[in-house]
Amino acid sequence: MYALTIYSPKEPWNKNKLVGQKLPLKTQQIWSIRIRLELFKKTRDLALFNLAIDSKLRGCDLVVLRVRDICHGTAIQSRAIVIRKKTQLPVQFEITENTRKFISELIATQNLSSSDYLFKSRAKPSDHISTRQYGRIVDNWVDSIGLDKTQYGTHAMRRTKPSLIYKKTKNKNLIACQLLLGHRKLESTV
Repeated sequence: MYALTIYSPKEPWNKNKLVGQKLPLKTQQIWSIRIRLELFKKTRDLALFNLAIDSKLRGCDLVVLRVRDICHGTAIQSRAIVIRKKTQLPVQFEITENTRKFISELIATQNLSSSDYLFKSRAKPSDHISTRQYGRIVDNWVDSIGLDKTQYGTHAMRRTKPSLIYKKTKNKNLIACQLLLGHRKLESTV
């Protein structure tokens, strides 16, 4: 005789969870994370954190950056252009002096060549960190300053700089934020 097995559908990942847009970081939170990373001498994390905010790239685009994408010879460019994975369109971003300093340190300490990934995987040295690993790193940053890591994520890093600019311009420069994020529709930026 055969036993009848009843399969229940798999429980959705977001059942009983509040999901939605992740919050952007505020200026004080940015500095709190930077100071902690500097105190613990986490060069890779400092370069990743600063570049994530400066570039406004999605996690999948940030983790695959190579040294040659942001450097000319040994000099780190003040502006870089990369092709976004989602839209296949180029995006230009500024790399601030502070970010260039930490990227230089990262390149020097890890002895990276121009064809190397900027953020190498520790498990597979010839590969880059995964977007999931990047997510865990962001969770650690947020958790280290006492924030709720369910409220912040990799996309929060992307939204931080445009939200600060939007607040500084007294909510008048939505089109600038649209351009910074590379959105085609203003509704996406809103």
